[in-house]
Amino acid sequence: MRHHFQTEQWLPYPRGRVFAFFADPANLPPLMPGWQRAQVERANYVSPPEAPSTGRVVAGQGSLMTISFRAVPLVPLRLEWDAYIAEFRWDDYFCDEQRRGPFKYFRHCHRVRDEVRDGLKGSVVSDAVEYELPFGVLGDLANGLAVKRQIRSLFDHRQRMLPVLLARGDC
Repeated sequence: MRHHFQTEQWLPYPRGRVFAFFADPANLPPLMPGWQRAQVERANYVSPPEAPSTGRVVAGQGSLMTISFRAVPLVPLRLEWDAYIAEFRWDDYFCDEQRRGPFKYFRHCHRVRDEVRDGLKGSVVSDAVEYELPFGVLGDLANGLAVKRQIRSLFDHRQRMLPVLLARGDC
């Protein structure tokens, strides 16, 4: 069965800065919990023609990267995940899909839009995840027991880290 997860976060930064942060794959590991020890192992980046030339990597439509990480705290076993950027529109949204990894199906769309809150210009990051676990009913049981909580926890961590990383200004 397909499962869905959605979340939003408002940030006091312009859309262009926030979108560029997410479009640079080097920023993915710092957004993940330290215990996962995430790293980009291999990558074939396709830079979109509309991306500004800042000297930073931009993973546009057609990019494929392999990310490795620990799935369970204190367990040294690492999983590899091949993520493919299936859709990309600069300063608007992109969607990545799992090509190889722990899920039977996984698609994550990131959207960034302008929004003013309390008179302060900023942007909202929206995430929509659709996923399916392997093993049918057993996968659905695992989702109810642990997986959906882990996904929520990963996004909670990301939402705590994102303002910190953006405030540093080195991204």
